Amino acid sequence: MNELKKTTMTFENIKHMDENNSEFWYARELMFVLQYKRWDKFNNVINSAKIACEKSNNLIDNHFSQVGKMVSIGSGAKRKQIDYRLSRYACYLIAQNGDSRKESIALAQTYFAVQTRRQEISEIEYSNLSEDEKRFYQRNLTKKGNYFLNQAAKKAGVKNFDKFHNFGYKGLYNGETADDIARRKGLRYREDILDNMGSEELAANLFRITQTESKLKKDNIKTESVANHAHYTIGKNIREVIEKNGGTMPENLPTPNKSLKELEKENKIIESIKK
Repeated sequence: MNELKKTTMTFENIKHMDENNSEFWYARELMFVLQYKRWDKFNNVINSAKIACEKSNNLIDNHFSQVGKMVSIGSGAKRKQIDYRLSRYACYLIAQNGDSRKESIALAQTYFAVQTRRQEISEIEYSNLSEDEKRFYQRNLTKKGNYFLNQAAKKAGVKNFDKFHNFGYKGLYNGETADDIARRKGLRYREDILDNMGSEELAANLFRITQTESKLKKDNIKTESVANHAHYTIGKNIREVIEKNGGTMPENLPTPNKSLKELEKENKIIESIKK
């Protein structure tokens, strides 16, 4: 079992369900899974995550609910210990603001990023989708993600967006640009490469997109060259995580027989015939 699967099991093992069947995690339990030994240091990460939550126009109390319990400190004495009840989104923000040098943080970023983006539909519903349905779903998320990434990139001083996006592709695809990927896939001129990816490849790119947007904002990047370098680094880091966990490199994933635009056109034809 690879590290990502083991980590996923760990996150699932410490997940709790409340009386309304809503999932949540306790910060004290998450702290140990993320390999933090001291509460004060982990609490600093939580505070940074709260700020990110607020800046995203989300109510902090909806995702970080402070709770307390009495713990024994010896000789029969007890004291109240502060803890937080965290939503999945809160865990995602904590992973985003954690120490990226820790492998557990990198794995948590992968797990919570993918799962948070799937909240629009349940995990059971997602698993029951066909491969093409998953492709449409993931493609919709990448479109939304790229919109927000472009907004963040613009604020970071990016003017040449094609070059900016190519830095991300080059990091994730071992030096390949968007044009290189299109040629390898045998696509026509200006045909969208994202429309010609399977769900796994789209998920890797979605992770690249969301992580880069977060970094541009978190590091308050203000120059185009630094933004380009950040995009490349994020892409390369994701590639390294895939390799470390025995995954298939994105350039080795199969290209679907039909693009999403072709499938969309076929569905419209079928619908018109039915009418």
